[in-house]
Amino acid sequence: MSECNHDCASCSASCDSRTTESLLAPLNPSAKVKKVYAVVSGKGGVGKSTVTSMLAVAAQKRGLRAAILDADITGPSIPKAFHLDHCEAMENVGLLPAVTESGIQVMSVNLLLENDTDPVLWRGPILAGAVKQFWTDVIWEDVDYMFVDMPPGTGDVPLTVFQSLPIDGIILVTSPQDLVSMVVAKAVRMAKMMNLPIVGIVENYAWLSCPDCGKKIEVFGKSHVEELAKEYSLAVLAHLPLDHNVAEMMDNGQADRVDTAALDSAIDLLLAQNEE
Repeated sequence: MSECNHDCASCSASCDSRTTESLLAPLNPSAKVKKVYAVVSGKGGVGKSTVTSMLAVAAQKRGLRAAILDADITGPSIPKAFHLDHCEAMENVGLLPAVTESGIQVMSVNLLLENDTDPVLWRGPILAGAVKQFWTDVIWEDVDYMFVDMPPGTGDVPLTVFQSLPIDGIILVTSPQDLVSMVVAKAVRMAKMMNLPIVGIVENYAWLSCPDCGKKIEVFGKSHVEELAKEYSLAVLAHLPLDHNVAEMMDNGQADRVDTAALDSAIDLLLAQNEE
Protein backbone atom coordinates (compact mmCIF):
# COMPACT_ATOMS: atom_id res chain seq x y z
CA MET A 1 0.00 0.00 0.00
CA SER A 2 1.35 3.45 -0.90
CA GLU A 3 1.89 6.05 1.75
CA CYS A 4 -1.18 8.20 2.51
CA ASN A 5 -0.94 11.77 1.22
CA HIS A 6 -4.07 12.81 3.20
CA ASP A 7 -5.79 14.01 0.03
CA CYS A 8 -9.02 11.96 0.04
CA ALA A 9 -10.31 13.67 -3.09
CA SER A 10 -7.56 12.09 -5.20
CA CYS A 11 -7.71 8.66 -3.57
CA SER A 12 -10.14 5.77 -4.12
CA ALA A 13 -9.01 3.70 -1.15
CA SER A 14 -11.30 3.07 1.81
CA CYS A 15 -9.50 3.64 5.07
CA ASP A 16 -10.02 4.90 8.60
CA SER A 17 -8.62 8.29 7.65
CA ARG A 18 -11.41 8.94 5.15
CA THR A 19 -14.19 11.10 6.61
CA THR A 20 -17.46 12.36 5.18
CA GLU A 21 -18.77 15.67 6.41
CA SER A 22 -22.40 15.45 7.45
CA LEU A 23 -24.75 18.14 6.19
CA LEU A 24 -27.36 17.34 8.86
CA ALA A 25 -28.42 20.40 10.82
CA PRO A 26 -28.40 20.10 14.62
CA LEU A 27 -31.75 19.84 16.30
CA ASN A 28 -32.52 22.50 18.90
CA PRO A 29 -30.91 21.27 22.16
CA SER A 30 -34.25 21.65 23.94
CA ALA A 31 -36.14 19.64 21.29
CA LYS A 32 -36.72 15.91 20.77
CA VAL A 33 -37.90 14.32 17.53
CA LYS A 34 -37.81 10.55 16.97
CA LYS A 35 -38.90 10.04 13.35
CA VAL A 36 -39.16 12.40 10.37
CA TYR A 37 -41.13 11.69 7.18
CA ALA A 38 -41.23 13.97 4.14
CA VAL A 39 -44.57 14.17 2.33
CA VAL A 40 -43.69 14.76 -1.32
CA SER A 41 -45.47 15.43 -4.59
CA GLY A 42 -43.83 15.93 -7.96
CA LYS A 43 -46.46 18.50 -8.94
CA GLY A 44 -48.81 20.90 -7.20
CA GLY A 45 -52.55 20.52 -6.82
CA VAL A 46 -52.67 16.91 -5.63
CA GLY A 47 -53.69 17.69 -2.03
CA LYS A 48 -50.30 17.12 -0.44
CA SER A 49 -50.93 19.48 2.48
CA THR A 50 -54.29 17.83 3.14
CA VAL A 51 -52.65 14.40 3.21
CA THR A 52 -49.88 15.72 5.48
CA SER A 53 -52.47 17.09 7.89
CA MET A 54 -54.46 13.85 7.84
CA LEU A 55 -51.34 11.75 8.48
CA ALA A 56 -50.53 13.85 11.55
CA VAL A 57 -54.12 13.64 12.80
CA ALA A 58 -54.16 9.87 12.24
CA ALA A 59 -50.92 9.47 14.19
CA GLN A 60 -52.20 11.67 17.01
CA LYS A 61 -55.37 9.58 17.24
CA ARG A 62 -53.19 6.51 17.77
CA GLY A 63 -51.70 8.05 20.90
CA LEU A 64 -48.51 9.24 19.19
CA ARG A 65 -47.15 12.76 19.52
CA ALA A 66 -47.29 14.18 15.99
CA ALA A 67 -45.84 17.34 14.47
CA ILE A 68 -45.92 19.12 11.11
CA LEU A 69 -43.02 21.15 9.75
CA ASP A 70 -44.47 23.24 6.92
CA ALA A 71 -41.63 23.47 4.40
CA ASP A 72 -43.85 24.95 1.70
CA ILE A 73 -42.70 28.48 2.49
CA THR A 74 -44.26 30.27 -0.47
CA GLY A 75 -47.56 28.38 -0.28
CA PRO A 76 -48.16 27.57 3.39
CA SER A 77 -51.62 26.19 4.15
CA ILE A 78 -51.15 24.08 7.28
CA PRO A 79 -51.93 26.86 9.82
CA LYS A 80 -55.25 27.69 8.15
CA ALA A 81 -56.21 24.01 8.08
CA PHE A 82 -55.82 23.86 11.87
CA HIS A 83 -57.00 27.43 12.62
CA LEU A 84 -53.59 28.57 13.90
CA ASP A 85 -52.29 32.11 13.50
CA HIS A 86 -49.17 32.60 15.62
CA CYS A 87 -46.43 30.99 17.67
CA GLU A 88 -44.46 32.14 20.70
CA ALA A 89 -40.73 32.68 21.24
CA MET A 90 -38.66 31.89 24.31
CA GLU A 91 -35.85 34.43 24.63
CA ASN A 92 -32.40 32.94 23.95
CA VAL A 93 -33.92 29.47 23.63
CA GLY A 94 -35.99 29.28 20.44
CA LEU A 95 -39.48 29.26 18.99
CA LEU A 96 -42.35 27.30 20.45
CA PRO A 97 -44.48 25.57 17.81
CA ALA A 98 -48.19 26.31 17.67
CA VAL A 99 -50.35 23.45 18.95
CA THR A 100 -53.64 22.26 17.45
CA GLU A 101 -56.70 21.32 19.49
CA SER A 102 -55.68 17.65 19.42
CA GLY A 103 -52.08 18.41 20.41
CA ILE A 104 -50.27 18.36 17.04
CA GLN A 105 -47.25 20.68 17.03
CA VAL A 106 -46.96 22.94 13.96
CA MET A 107 -44.38 25.36 12.61
CA SER A 108 -44.99 27.37 9.45
CA VAL A 109 -43.89 30.72 8.05
CA ASN A 110 -47.51 31.91 8.25
CA LEU A 111 -47.25 31.73 12.04
CA LEU A 112 -44.50 34.36 11.85
CA LEU A 113 -46.13 36.81 9.42
CA GLU A 114 -48.17 39.81 10.54
CA ASN A 115 -50.88 38.87 8.02
CA ASP A 116 -51.32 35.36 6.68
CA THR A 117 -52.02 36.77 3.21
CA ASP A 118 -48.63 38.53 3.01
CA PRO A 119 -46.61 37.01 0.14
CA VAL A 120 -43.17 35.56 0.88
CA LEU A 121 -40.92 37.06 -1.81
CA TRP A 122 -37.63 35.36 -0.99
CA ARG A 123 -34.99 33.81 -3.19
CA GLY A 124 -34.17 30.11 -3.03
CA PRO A 125 -31.30 30.17 -0.50
CA ILE A 126 -33.34 32.27 1.95
CA LEU A 127 -36.33 29.93 1.61
CA ALA A 128 -34.08 26.95 2.26
CA GLY A 129 -32.51 28.70 5.25
CA ALA A 130 -35.92 29.37 6.78
CA VAL A 131 -36.86 25.69 6.57
CA LYS A 132 -33.55 24.74 8.17
CA GLN A 133 -34.28 27.13 11.04
CA PHE A 134 -37.63 25.41 11.63
CA TRP A 135 -35.50 22.41 12.59
CA THR A 136 -32.68 24.14 14.46
CA ASP A 137 -34.57 26.93 16.24
CA VAL A 138 -37.91 25.35 17.17
CA ILE A 139 -38.44 23.58 20.50
CA TRP A 140 -40.23 20.44 19.34
CA GLU A 141 -41.48 18.65 22.44
CA ASP A 142 -41.13 14.83 22.53
CA VAL A 143 -42.29 14.29 18.94
CA ASP A 144 -42.79 10.67 17.88
CA TYR A 145 -43.58 11.38 14.22
CA MET A 146 -42.85 14.59 12.34
CA PHE A 147 -44.38 15.03 8.90
CA VAL A 148 -42.68 17.59 6.65
CA ASP A 149 -45.07 19.21 4.16
CA MET A 150 -42.77 19.67 1.17
CA PRO A 151 -43.16 22.14 -1.69
CA PRO A 152 -43.70 20.45 -5.07
CA GLY A 153 -40.74 19.81 -7.32
CA THR A 154 -37.02 19.38 -6.73
CA GLY A 155 -35.69 22.87 -6.02
CA ASP A 156 -33.60 24.41 -3.24
CA VAL A 157 -36.05 23.70 -0.42
CA PRO A 158 -36.48 19.95 -1.05
CA LEU A 159 -32.73 19.57 -1.43
CA THR A 160 -32.16 21.41 1.86
CA VAL A 161 -34.72 19.26 3.67
CA PHE A 162 -33.25 16.00 2.35
CA GLN A 163 -29.70 17.03 3.26
CA SER A 164 -30.31 18.89 6.52
CA LEU A 165 -33.02 16.85 8.25
CA PRO A 166 -32.67 13.19 9.29
CA ILE A 167 -35.40 11.96 6.93
CA ASP A 168 -36.51 8.42 7.78
CA GLY A 169 -38.69 8.01 4.71
CA ILE A 170 -40.66 9.65 1.92
CA ILE A 171 -44.42 9.42 1.43
CA LEU A 172 -45.48 10.17 -2.16
CA VAL A 173 -48.82 11.87 -2.85
CA THR A 174 -50.27 11.45 -6.33
CA SER A 175 -53.54 11.71 -8.24
CA PRO A 176 -54.98 9.34 -10.89
CA GLN A 177 -54.13 11.59 -13.85
CA ASP A 178 -52.01 10.18 -16.70
CA LEU A 179 -49.25 12.61 -15.75
CA VAL A 180 -48.76 10.69 -12.51
CA SER A 181 -46.50 8.06 -14.08
CA MET A 182 -43.88 10.65 -14.98
CA VAL A 183 -44.25 12.39 -11.62
CA VAL A 184 -43.82 9.16 -9.66
CA ALA A 185 -40.80 8.19 -11.77
CA LYS A 186 -39.13 11.53 -11.02
CA ALA A 187 -39.87 11.24 -7.30
CA VAL A 188 -38.53 7.67 -7.13
CA ARG A 189 -35.32 8.65 -8.89
CA MET A 190 -34.91 11.69 -6.66
CA ALA A 191 -35.26 9.50 -3.57
CA LYS A 192 -32.67 7.06 -4.92
CA MET A 193 -30.25 9.90 -5.67
CA MET A 194 -30.65 11.15 -2.08
CA ASN A 195 -30.42 7.57 -0.73
CA LEU A 196 -33.78 7.91 1.02
CA PRO A 197 -36.35 5.11 1.40
CA ILE A 198 -39.88 5.53 0.07
CA VAL A 199 -42.53 4.39 2.52
CA GLY A 200 -45.26 4.24 -0.13
CA ILE A 201 -47.81 6.11 -2.21
CA VAL A 202 -51.02 7.85 -1.17
CA GLU A 203 -53.38 8.31 -4.12
CA ASN A 204 -55.55 11.36 -3.56
CA TYR A 205 -58.68 12.34 -5.51
CA ALA A 206 -59.09 8.67 -6.46
CA TRP A 207 -62.84 8.96 -6.96
CA LEU A 208 -65.93 11.06 -6.22
CA SER A 209 -68.92 9.48 -4.56
CA CYS A 210 -72.16 10.41 -6.35
CA PRO A 211 -74.38 12.29 -3.85
CA ASP A 212 -77.52 10.65 -5.28
CA CYS A 213 -76.66 6.99 -5.82
CA GLY A 214 -73.29 6.61 -4.06
CA LYS A 215 -71.58 5.29 -7.20
CA LYS A 216 -67.83 5.91 -7.41
CA ILE A 217 -67.05 8.32 -10.24
CA GLU A 218 -63.43 8.35 -11.44
CA VAL A 219 -63.20 12.08 -12.11
CA PHE A 220 -59.56 12.02 -13.23
CA GLY A 221 -59.80 8.74 -15.12
CA LYS A 222 -58.95 5.18 -14.23
CA SER A 223 -56.25 4.79 -11.60
CA HIS A 224 -52.94 3.21 -12.57
CA VAL A 225 -51.28 3.62 -9.19
CA GLU A 226 -51.29 -0.10 -8.46
CA GLU A 227 -49.35 -0.83 -11.66
CA LEU A 228 -46.92 1.99 -10.90
CA ALA A 229 -46.42 0.78 -7.36
CA LYS A 230 -45.67 -2.71 -8.64
CA GLU A 231 -43.22 -1.35 -11.23
CA TYR A 232 -41.20 0.44 -8.55
CA SER A 233 -41.81 -2.09 -5.74
CA LEU A 234 -43.72 0.44 -3.63
CA ALA A 235 -46.62 0.05 -1.22
CA VAL A 236 -49.94 1.78 -1.89
CA LEU A 237 -50.78 3.27 1.50
CA ALA A 238 -54.26 4.61 0.71
CA HIS A 239 -56.76 5.64 -1.94
CA LEU A 240 -58.46 8.85 -0.81
CA PRO A 241 -61.65 10.18 -2.46
CA LEU A 242 -62.41 13.69 -3.63
CA ASP A 243 -64.51 14.63 -0.60
CA HIS A 244 -66.16 18.04 -0.27
CA ASN A 245 -66.60 17.47 3.48
CA VAL A 246 -62.83 17.17 3.95
CA ALA A 247 -62.24 20.26 1.82
CA GLU A 248 -64.79 22.25 3.82
CA MET A 249 -63.32 21.19 7.18
CA MET A 250 -59.80 22.08 6.04
CA ASP A 251 -61.01 25.49 4.83
CA ASN A 252 -62.71 26.08 8.19
CA GLY A 253 -59.67 25.17 10.27
CA GLN A 254 -61.10 21.85 11.45
CA ALA A 255 -58.40 19.48 10.19
CA ASP A 256 -58.22 17.90 13.66
CA ARG A 257 -61.76 16.56 13.14
CA VAL A 258 -61.34 15.04 9.69
CA ASP A 259 -62.03 11.32 9.38
CA THR A 260 -58.60 9.72 8.87
CA ALA A 261 -59.59 6.04 8.97
CA ALA A 262 -58.38 5.57 5.38
CA LEU A 263 -54.82 6.33 6.53
CA ASP A 264 -54.79 3.87 9.44
CA SER A 265 -52.90 1.35 7.31
CA ALA A 266 -50.23 3.96 6.58
CA ILE A 267 -49.70 4.56 10.30
CA ASP A 268 -49.69 0.80 10.87
CA LEU A 269 -46.88 0.47 8.35
CA LEU A 270 -44.83 3.23 9.97
CA LEU A 271 -45.25 1.62 13.37
CA ALA A 272 -44.30 -1.80 12.00
CA GLN A 273 -41.18 -0.45 10.29
CA ASN A 274 -40.04 1.27 13.46
CA GLU A 275 -40.48 -1.87 15.54
CA GLU A 276 -38.06 -3.79 13.34
